[in-house]
Amino acid sequence: MSATPSNMLSLGTKATNFKLLDTISGKELSYKKLRGKKGTLVFFICNHCPFVVHINSQLVQLAEDYIPKEINFIAISSNDVTNYPQDAPNLMTKVAKKLKYPFPYLYDATQEVAKAYKAACTPDFYLFDQNDQLVYRGQLDDSRPHNGIPVTGAAIRKAIDWLLKSKMIPKKEQLPSIGCNIKWK
Repeated sequence: MSATPSNMLSLGTKATNFKLLDTISGKELSYKKLRGKKGTLVFFICNHCPFVVHINSQLVQLAEDYIPKEINFIAISSNDVTNYPQDAPNLMTKVAKKLKYPFPYLYDATQEVAKAYKAACTPDFYLFDQNDQLVYRGQLDDSRPHNGIPVTGAAIRKAIDWLLKSKMIPKKEQLPSIGCNIKWK
């Protein structure tokens, strides 16, 4: 299990629009259509990464807690499915339905979206404000597979709560995520 850190995209970066296949609904969806009224959490995940498997239930809980507060969630998988067939769109659909994802699970076949966001690992998180400006990027929390720290989503929760209170998220609170590297073609 490799441990690749986030690239930490510059704060203030404007969200890149995209149109990708949602493996749950079968429809092409765009950032503009999915963005939240008060903020949007874009995150790169995949089916097989142990770091993602470790936090999946917390991703669902976070979405259930914050979607009613007008923060939308967008999950994207950009992995090369030729060499990593367990991340193929049909299997993304199965995972999303099994785990009851309350957010779209988009497939980035060209990997252009991952490149635009400078995503490096799964999971990798990007929180945008109501003006689509990046206000947080980094980790979900301090938990990692096998480190014994409970999965709470504390870092993302704190960031979203600050965003909802129109407070600046301190840079010292923005620690890189760690996970499996994106599987590039």
